[in-house]
Amino acid sequence: MSRPPVDLSAFIKAYDVRGTVPDELSPEVTRAIGAAFADVVVLPEAAGGRPRVVVANDMRPSGPELVAGFADGLAARGVDVVLIGLASTDGLYFASGHLGVAGAMFTASHNPAQYNGIKLCRAGARPVGQDSGLAAVRDLAGEYLANGVPQVPDAERGTSTQRDMLVEYAQFLRSLVDLSAIRPLKVVVDAGNGMGGFTAPAVLGTGAGLPALPLDVVPLYFELDGTFPNHEANPLEPENLRDLQRAVVEHGADLGLAFDGDADRCFVVDENGDPVSPSAITALVGLREVERERAAGRTPTVIHNLITSRIVPDLLTAAGARTVRTRVGHSFIKAQMAQNDAVFGGEHSAHYYFRDFFFADTGMLAALHVLAALGGQPHPLSALADAYQPYVSSGEINSRVASVPAARARVVDAYVTRQGAGPVEVDELDGLTVTHWDEHPRWWFNLRASNTEPLLRLNVEAADEDIMEKVRDDVLALVREEQS
Repeated sequence: MSRPPVDLSAFIKAYDVRGTVPDELSPEVTRAIGAAFADVVVLPEAAGGRPRVVVANDMRPSGPELVAGFADGLAARGVDVVLIGLASTDGLYFASGHLGVAGAMFTASHNPAQYNGIKLCRAGARPVGQDSGLAAVRDLAGEYLANGVPQVPDAERGTSTQRDMLVEYAQFLRSLVDLSAIRPLKVVVDAGNGMGGFTAPAVLGTGAGLPALPLDVVPLYFELDGTFPNHEANPLEPENLRDLQRAVVEHGADLGLAFDGDADRCFVVDENGDPVSPSAITALVGLREVERERAAGRTPTVIHNLITSRIVPDLLTAAGARTVRTRVGHSFIKAQMAQNDAVFGGEHSAHYYFRDFFFADTGMLAALHVLAALGGQPHPLSALADAYQPYVSSGEINSRVASVPAARARVVDAYVTRQGAGPVEVDELDGLTVTHWDEHPRWWFNLRASNTEPLLRLNVEAADEDIMEKVRDDVLALVREEQS
């Protein structure tokens, strides 16, 4: 008699697996997830060939044992495993795309040390999210945890092989952006004790045996340490950029780069230590990719999510691109990238997606584009970036509320029903977006609910600081009214 399945919904969410070790994630749990991934995703796509999955892990101490459990679950279902060991998340995406096999990256990105997780993808680095297989993997893994993983005969059991792909990864990225002829640049790189300390020496330096580039790299926290002894590997939080900002000024560097824990996101600071917004980087890199597409006689498409700056569609459209606005979240961006054959995509969270990189996100490739743009002209990064960040934004502001619908209704009543701020455009692609951009004063805001908590997330942008602050404060007052 079978037992009811174990409920894994607490840590298998919409985009990936993310939980604490060992109470949520253990080798037993990852073994069940590996077997379920085989049955739901890998085996149906094998098309009669020998099924394979490439697996990597970041520097977290729990990674190797969780990988071992996952690989055993795959082998139990007759799937071969290629273990590439330490890698950044975009290194795993490269392996999946280059080898043409499904993949699993063991990482909890920027989360604290007690967490680990798994990012799954189909062959060619195509995403696996809630609506593209992850929910089915979760449910089947729950059944396998309760009743055991079914075993193929010993003769059909999957095998494990090891392969180092760091050199191939570095060579591939360098083939996409040529830095050999740029002016010499000094760059401080803050890896935050994450995987950037593994990939930056290989791509930007000579760690993979590749020729030296005209870069003087000043390393910060390159030692791999999943306990994050210096600061959290989450550059989205301003306090985690302080060391980088200080080092850029102290070393007289041309710019600074900060990577998150699994090094798939890249943040940039200029020569003064001032952050360059991810929207500005989206515009800068997007224009480079648009120019390349048009030179090849193609009409480029660029994807951006709905809370990137208005400068992104403004500049890219003027340059001859078609822009597509999407919901927030990498699975939506990746789906739109593939559907539209988009050359590039960017998010406010510093995820950057490239058609040349299997439509997947890679912070390192974005960094190479920034270095190429800066080193290909004589001006400092602050001057270069000014053209890409003319507007003022609030950043994302979270408000915990007693009732998300009630708080949202107050905002709708004030701005839409009564049109207290004058005629506006309204859309609900992802949350509530209210726009007053066609006449002065120009502003817009987006209010989105969290998927997991009673939170509302507010982003505001305006043509000047005073207007941004007024809209921000007015909307926040409505959202937080019940708390006052």
